[in-house]
Amino acid sequence: MERSEIKPFIAKRVAKEIHDGDVVNLGIGLPTMVPDYVDPSIKITLQSENGFIGLAAVDPDSDDAPYTVNAGGQPAGIEKDGMFFDSSVSFGIIRGGHVDATVLGSLQVDEKGDIANWIIPGKMVPGMGGAMDLVVGAKKVIVAMEHTQKGAPKILKECTLPLTAKGQVNLIVTEMAVIEVTPNGLVLTEYNPEFTVEEIQAATEAKLTISPDLKPMV
Repeated sequence: MERSEIKPFIAKRVAKEIHDGDVVNLGIGLPTMVPDYVDPSIKITLQSENGFIGLAAVDPDSDDAPYTVNAGGQPAGIEKDGMFFDSSVSFGIIRGGHVDATVLGSLQVDEKGDIANWIIPGKMVPGMGGAMDLVVGAKKVIVAMEHTQKGAPKILKECTLPLTAKGQVNLIVTEMAVIEVTPNGLVLTEYNPEFTVEEIQAATEAKLTISPDLKPMV
C-alpha cells in the first residue's frame, strides 16, 4: 500500500462505525478525515472539547473563518445550528456520557484496551488535552492509527509509554486490520487483503484471536 493511501483507507473504514444521529468527537490528524467518508444520508454532530458543537468544514466566505479553530488549533467551521460554550459545558458533555463515539490516534494500544497517546518522555508536548476525559466519557472509543511506527509494533501486550487511560479502547482500525478489544483479548475481525493474517500477527506484539467471521476490509 502506498503511504498516500494509508490515512484515507483507515478513515474510510472508521466512517462505517459512525451512525445516524451520533455525537462524535475527533482527535487531531487522521481522525479529522473521517467525516469526508461518512455516508451523506447520515447526520452526525461533531463536538470539539475547546467549546463548540456542530463542527463543520471551513467556509472560506464566512467572516468568522479566521477565528474559529478546533481543539488542535486548526481552522474550522460551524454549522448553522451549532453553538459555542465554555470549557465547563464542553467537558460536562463529555464526562456526562453524551458523546457517542470518539476517534483518536495513538502511540500505543495494548491487549487490555489501555491507550497511550499523549506523550513520549523527553519530548515537548502541549499537554494531554481532552483525551483523558474523552476515552473515559465517550460511549465508544475508536483508535485510528498506522499499524506500526517505523516497523515497530504499536499494538502491544502492555503499553510502555505513559497511559492516557486504562481499559477504554473498544476498536482499533489500521491500514492492516480491524481489531476488537474484548475481555479475552484482541480479536481480528477484518483484514486488508494486501496482507496475510500471518503478516498482521507479525506486525502485532499482542496475540490476536482470529474471528470465525473474519472478512476482508472494504
